Amino acid sequence: MALATKTDRRSGRKSDRSSGRPPSPMPTRGFWASTIGKKTVMAVSGLIMLAYLVAHVAGNLKVFFGPEEFNAYGHWLRVMGAPVLHHHWGLWIARIVLLASVVAHAVSAYQLSRRDIKARPTPYVHRRKGASYATRTMRWGGVILALFIVWHVLDLTTGTVHPGGFEEGKPYQNVVDTFSTWYGNVIYIVAMLAVGLHVRHGFWSAAQTLGVGNARRERLLKATANTLALVLTAGFVSVPVAVMTGVVS
Repeated sequence: MALATKTDRRSGRKSDRSSGRPPSPMPTRGFWASTIGKKTVMAVSGLIMLAYLVAHVAGNLKVFFGPEEFNAYGHWLRVMGAPVLHHHWGLWIARIVLLASVVAHAVSAYQLSRRDIKARPTPYVHRRKGASYATRTMRWGGVILALFIVWHVLDLTTGTVHPGGFEEGKPYQNVVDTFSTWYGNVIYIVAMLAVGLHVRHGFWSAAQTLGVGNARRERLLKATANTLALVLTAGFVSVPVAVMTGVVS
């Protein structure tokens, strides 16, 4: 006796009535189109940028050891990977990976934000309890950091907006020049405070998205996020403060 079948009008697929199970849905959206896909891209790209920030602040702190060591560090960045990689190749690979991460992070954040607004065009009358200041300012913090990245590159990489005479291959003097101006200090310190808030919320959020976070690890993850945010902010801000106070000159 033949088994009875039922045709799904939407997909045109047949399901077995005897199994008692509905037909498996045909995938209609890709990974990137889904909310979890965008959140995963945002989390992974954020962790890549966090790794860069940790390495970057470690390099920045070499400024306290004098111009010779800091300039040598700047030279090493241009030749890292040698002799396997050609001059500047390692640096450009790092730049491309970082740029791709920034773009992926920004695009996914923007699209998730638009999706949230579309899902609820009318904002909540009362803010959700427990939402931290960092959570509420993530979007504006992202905008501030995007503008800062552009300024930072034009200042200390290309020298386009650099105060005084930009000297290729002499990052120590270029750093001193930048932080000898009041606006250079203000822009940098405000941006680093935004970095701290962004890292504080972003690290914990990425852990939740990637399935690392749970009730047992929540306290540890939040403590780690707070520590990372504090160390990175203090490390970055210490450089302009050192120039302002004459410790680095």
